[in-house]
Amino acid sequence: MVDYVCPFCSYGGEWLAEDDSFAALQDKFPISKGHTLVIPKVHVVDFFDLEPSQLAKLMPFVATVRELLRNEYGIDGYNLGVNGGRVAGQTVDHAHLHLIPRYVGDTDDPRGGIRNIFPDKARYW
Repeated sequence: MVDYVCPFCSYGGEWLAEDDSFAALQDKFPISKGHTLVIPKVHVVDFFDLEPSQLAKLMPFVATVRELLRNEYGIDGYNLGVNGGRVAGQTVDHAHLHLIPRYVGDTDDPRGGIRNIFPDKARYW
């Protein structure tokens, strides 16, 4: 059996941003210009297994990355997303958060945001 090699733990490129707990890099398969992954530096498979001290540092780091993206791409809004487990679409066994920039006109009707993973359930208005 081949051992799993975590693509985030073995990443050898340059980070978009990093601090002592997290790193950020551009998504290899972006769904919008600037789509970025925020990754804990400690290997944890499930996002909810992060320590409370790490979670306390997460949003300030995400805000820093968002500001970098805003300056680089002029984003108008953003979605945050976490896929927790295979049934939720997680394909890399290392917790990570998607920071997805949004732009005026990138879709005809952005209402519902992340609810649109199930389009038939998205329209609650």
